[in-house]
Amino acid sequence: MSSSFDYTSIVKRAIQMEMDAVAALLKRLDSAKVQKACELLMSCKGKIVVIGMGKSGHIGNKLAATLASTGSPAFFVHPGEASHGDMGMITKHDVVILLSNSGETAEVTSLIPLFKRLNIPMVAMSGRDTSTLAISADVHLNVGVEQEACPLDLAPTSSTTVTLVMGDALAIGLLEARGFTAEDFAFSHPGGSLGRKLLLKVKNIMHCGAQIPKVKPETLIKDALLEITSKGLGMTTVVDDHDKLVGIFTDGDLRRALDKDIDVHNVIIKDVMTTTSTTINAEMLAAEALQIMESKKINALTAIDENGRPSGVINMHDLLRAGVI
Repeated sequence: MSSSFDYTSIVKRAIQMEMDAVAALLKRLDSAKVQKACELLMSCKGKIVVIGMGKSGHIGNKLAATLASTGSPAFFVHPGEASHGDMGMITKHDVVILLSNSGETAEVTSLIPLFKRLNIPMVAMSGRDTSTLAISADVHLNVGVEQEACPLDLAPTSSTTVTLVMGDALAIGLLEARGFTAEDFAFSHPGGSLGRKLLLKVKNIMHCGAQIPKVKPETLIKDALLEITSKGLGMTTVVDDHDKLVGIFTDGDLRRALDKDIDVHNVIIKDVMTTTSTTINAEMLAAEALQIMESKKINALTAIDENGRPSGVINMHDLLRAGVI
């Protein structure tokens, strides 16, 4: 369906206006206030409570979620609900972040006396340094914009973007100060693919015990093939009399042996096995095992213990089933 309306130029203009608003935020950033805000949030003994109305509330919900998932326990409280019972969720050990572009939103400012009575530190984000919110808060971060991306200068667009960026920046500041790691992040996201990649270890999905394919160096190739087939991993470990790994024999080794017209009924594994196989530790992350397989273009890895004995075997199918891939 053709149209003569130039949507693209309008979209580009809106993006540019929001980019300019963020750039302006960076230029006017008050280092002392940012430092104080982060110190207040970092010293919180309870939880960080984010409060905002309307579009600021939507941004507040996202900010609370970001804080919580990056090591700073936080939750969002709707200011209207706070006046009708939800104030009970907030304790004197908490710190509140108050969001309001005008800084005069009645549902938000009406809570200020309660926070002061409980001596709860307040970090405010508004568009005016002279707003009620700015004057009342322990620290105020100016997130004002000259103009919304909306051509009517009415719909919260640039202002919500700037508030979102400021909130994200605070969360990242706290994250780094806490020494928050990728593994910590995974514990906050155990159900997602990221959690699986950062939490799942080789030992959690490897084949171990009787499931490990094993043969001795003197085993005939034909008998080793029976072991490979019965265990279904496309390979077998080769161990000595002390159960120490001395090599592996894979489908690839078999193909190479057949290319050399080797008699599988009379040749032993010792003569065709791979003796320089890559091994891993069972405590290694499954994602690390995947990276090794991909970089070395192999489909299976043997985990060995401190004595060099096979403790398990993992292949690409195991990683696929576990959702690591």
